[in-house]
Amino acid sequence: MNDSNYHLWRGAGLLCLLLLCGANDAAAGAAPVVSNVRAAQRSGTSYVDITYDLADADSSSLTVAVGVSTNAGTTWFYPGASLTGAVGSGIAPGAGKQSAWNAGSDLPAKLFANVRIQVTADDATAPGGMALIPAGSFTMGNCMDPNEGWSEELPLHSVYVSGFYMDKYDVTKALWDEVYQWATNRPAGVRYSFEYGAQGKAANHPAHSMTWYDAVKWCNARSEKEGRVPAYYTDAGQASVYRTGQTDVQNDWVKWSSGYRLPTEAEWEKAARGGVSGQRFPWGNTISWGQANYYASPGYGGYDVNPTGGYDTNFISGGYPYTSPVGTFAANGYGLYDMSGNVWQWCWDWWGSYSSNSQSDPRGPVLPTSGSGRVLRGGGWGNSAIGCRAADRGSSDPDYRVNRIGFRSALPTGQ
Repeated sequence: MNDSNYHLWRGAGLLCLLLLCGANDAAAGAAPVVSNVRAAQRSGTSYVDITYDLADADSSSLTVAVGVSTNAGTTWFYPGASLTGAVGSGIAPGAGKQSAWNAGSDLPAKLFANVRIQVTADDATAPGGMALIPAGSFTMGNCMDPNEGWSEELPLHSVYVSGFYMDKYDVTKALWDEVYQWATNRPAGVRYSFEYGAQGKAANHPAHSMTWYDAVKWCNARSEKEGRVPAYYTDAGQASVYRTGQTDVQNDWVKWSSGYRLPTEAEWEKAARGGVSGQRFPWGNTISWGQANYYASPGYGGYDVNPTGGYDTNFISGGYPYTSPVGTFAANGYGLYDMSGNVWQWCWDWWGSYSSNSQSDPRGPVLPTSGSGRVLRGGGWGNSAIGCRAADRGSSDPDYRVNRIGFRSALPTGQ
């Protein structure tokens, strides 16, 4: 990543801009260089035109992200869906790269005195089926009316999350079976055992009904199958790979820079928001069957705008569970699907209360508190709109399994 800076103050009807080139960890080899960042509000509109130069000595395809801060860099959000042009993956180096940001769709107010725009480039390439979640800060928790959710969604707090990859889709039954068969057919001594395994309505539907323990072991098996160093171990010395039984793996038993793993709760929420802050859902503030697979209650909370109630009739054929094929609905700003509805998703963390303090890469409580479980996020096909909000939190015993729970895996960058 590049770490040069360009500054511009602009007093405009919409924004005052301070522009800079940010930095993320680069992959092996020469780091890409972002320079000559320029931005200007398009006359008579709420659009901001952004141009920059991009160079890299050893890569012809880069991932570019644009971050925005309205408080002088204390917190950042990544517009994602409201950006067009030379952003995202597959951007070739060159001069005069152009992007446009629909600031009016993202900012609730029309004038800010200290807006910063950050352009970053990364030469890391996301593995197949995964999306790059760029490093940066975001506001975690219920950004809407605090009375509409639950007390555990507060207080709001700023969280910095390092860049990582995340599965674009919930782990499908097909992918689960592929890794499961490999893992359970290994030689004695390195063979995996799963207490219950997983089920799925069809190959392209989410795998479901796996325990947290089995999801964690599956992530290790996926790593070993692909020749990666596993993330989870059964001891603080990280000498014994977690392959069997039900072990409450602790934070310091994890190689955080290696292998597939469950996302932390903070990683999950940053990824779910898709680069946009202050919204109930990854796409906006209302929900309907055109955006997610959930149990509709018309008028609920003022934000369930589906015209009819109940289960989505498109997915009830074949009986329970009423899951939908992955990728049925539009992706969020980071290219992730089904971050609201379809199935709940296991996260790494033990359940815990929020702090108002700013945090960097939090991993949840070191040990469970009395009666706590592992965190679940995202809502499912049988949940109402409130459970599908990006801020909603759930938890369950790690040995619990039900046809509304699945997961997706995360992968550190640089692998």
